[in-house]
Amino acid sequence: MGVVTDPVADMLTRIRNAVTVHHDTVTVPASNLKIAIAKVLKEEGFVKNYELVRGQPHRVLKLYLAYSENGVPLIRGVKRVSKPGLRAYVGKRQVPRPLGGLGIAIMTTPRGVMSGKEANKLGTGGEVLCLVW
Repeated sequence: MGVVTDPVADMLTRIRNAVTVHHDTVTVPASNLKIAIAKVLKEEGFVKNYELVRGQPHRVLKLYLAYSENGVPLIRGVKRVSKPGLRAYVGKRQVPRPLGGLGIAIMTTPRGVMSGKEANKLGTGGEVLCLVW
């Protein structure tokens, strides 16, 4: 493996690929930011669960992907918004609502990583990491 310049985009790509081929789980190298993103995905029902596997030589984050009764993935799409070369910040009034509220925006705010809905409730803006629908 080479050096990954955008670990969050790498995580989203791994999730997208795993959902495409109907895997039950996907593993990504762990970081505190990725764990926070996994937590939001679980709270919003896009993944069943996640766990931190303390492996050698690195920690790994294992996500259990969620599917509907008839096997349709609950994650239909993910899009990286803020990139290392071009950060995307929004004020509290510009928080995106993908698919008219059916999807979520995952954001880093002064109060931590949360969904766009949560940021709206708290009346805060921040950096939009990605959109999930």
